[in-house]
Amino acid sequence: MKIASYIDHTLLKAQATSAEIGQLCAEAKQFGFASVCVNPYYVAEASRLLAGSSVAVCTVIGFPLGMNTTAIKVAETTDAVNNGATEIDMVINVGALKERNTELVRDEIAAVVIAAEGRLVKVILETCLLDKEEIELASRLSAEAGAQFVKTSTGFSTGGATAEDVRLMKSAAGAGVKVKASGGVRDYAAALAMIEAGAERIGTSNGIQIATNSSDSASSGY
Repeated sequence: MKIASYIDHTLLKAQATSAEIGQLCAEAKQFGFASVCVNPYYVAEASRLLAGSSVAVCTVIGFPLGMNTTAIKVAETTDAVNNGATEIDMVINVGALKERNTELVRDEIAAVVIAAEGRLVKVILETCLLDKEEIELASRLSAEAGAQFVKTSTGFSTGGATAEDVRLMKSAAGAGVKVKASGGVRDYAAALAMIEAGAERIGTSNGIQIATNSSDSASSGY
């Protein structure tokens, strides 16, 4: 197994610079990561830097809280697509889910899927804020709305991915939907545990450490 092919090489810090994005893209090409995941501001630059490579350009929508209106999430998605994004990671409206406003949650995901125009859509559930029933519900709604992935976390809330949540999401979403584990996946052992639980992507800012099976954990993870 080439673990690098599972990794979304991630840089979502507010202070990220163009030079750091350039380095991120160069590393992604060097190690053969699945994608780079950057904030919308850097999508056009990442797309230019990765043109002709096998590395996808992923960006985040409604990030990190998920509390934008549907219209704004759709506009963000359209803008990202126009700038060259090939993968979209959107945050659900967690409050609406907790209120069991399933129609809003499902319709919002479906609207982003339509705006993505066939590009990969991963739905961020923010599992640390949800109980098991809510994780199952959000996973099912994501599948019903046409998303290709459900994703554990933003990495900016109170917790990150767990193998237990990955297994639960995979079971609830069904065979046609994949799982991305993100948030706190900082080393090879953690990444491998997520893959063994059923994850088919890993979102992390520690991609090089994981890919080289390094024991250096000095870097802080996404």
